[in-house]
Amino acid sequence: MHRYRRRAGYDGPQLAALASPGTGTGPCLAFGSSGRLGAARHGLSRMQLSANGLAIEVDDQGPPDGVPLLMIMGLGMQLTAWPDELVRLLVARGFRVVRFDNRDAGLSEGFDASGTPSLAWALLRFMLHLPVVAPYGLADMAEDAFGVLDALGITQAHVCGASMGGMIAQHMAASRPERVSRLTLIMTTSGSRRLPQSSARVRATMLDRRGGDDVDSAVARLVRLFSVIGSPGYPPDPAELRARLAASVRRAWRPGGVVRQIVAIAADGDRTPLLSRISSPTHIVHGGDDPLVPVAAAHDLHVRIAGSTLEIVPGMGHDLPAALWPPLARAIGRA
Repeated sequence: MHRYRRRAGYDGPQLAALASPGTGTGPCLAFGSSGRLGAARHGLSRMQLSANGLAIEVDDQGPPDGVPLLMIMGLGMQLTAWPDELVRLLVARGFRVVRFDNRDAGLSEGFDASGTPSLAWALLRFMLHLPVVAPYGLADMAEDAFGVLDALGITQAHVCGASMGGMIAQHMAASRPERVSRLTLIMTTSGSRRLPQSSARVRATMLDRRGGDDVDSAVARLVRLFSVIGSPGYPPDPAELRARLAASVRRAWRPGGVVRQIVAIAADGDRTPLLSRISSPTHIVHGGDDPLVPVAAAHDLHVRIAGSTLEIVPGMGHDLPAALWPPLARAIGRA
């Protein structure tokens, strides 16, 4: 039995004790407003439900008989990182858009009781091609996503994943192809070790430890990060970016969860063997100027997923800038 709890609002700030600033950030950003959306589905779109045995925060938009579209966000990011206006554009195209906070992120159930793994030790083992032990894996997060669909009574959905969300989507499409009608992979990778890695500047910024353990310092670190990994062809207004980041941090800040998710990615390793099992029609979208996941990753996915289509967006980095929301809605619609 799945239990639903409609939310009248948010629980307020959920600031966990900040871990190292370099790991307390997620690499995929596209914030919309943090308020509730629309009233078409009985007045409230946000709810918390039981999925795969966990309490998962979900936003369900659009007509009940629309084409179900499950949107999965990246490392440490919240459902609000899918911009509200992009959701509205997708709803206008006939989709029933379902966003959710991954486990250990946003307002969904966390795994603090599992402890915070040593990121340095996990990455060292990864570099030495040794097994990495994680509190949970990306396959578990894929089961969470299926659990969200189950709780909403959705048997099959178009699945769209960004960054780490795209990795989770790969697991979904490979493990239960009958449940994934179509697949959209945005700025993501197979995890192949042969692919180019992020730039030295990106790595240095992600390890930047300046600042304290307060909201303003967390926001300042995020601003520095997204000024490096964002889209050079579509630079954001600095004040607007800072305001959106501050709203996100105040909604939830889970640096321990980010570390556990990084370790889950490291433990997942190379997903290349999974890709031959993906049979859903697949559209791959990637920024031509992505410094975090270089564009070679998109070409690799395109070669390895049979029948897939590829769209490289000039000037796009590792974010979802406002100018690209209409073409992104069209790209998702064509998958």
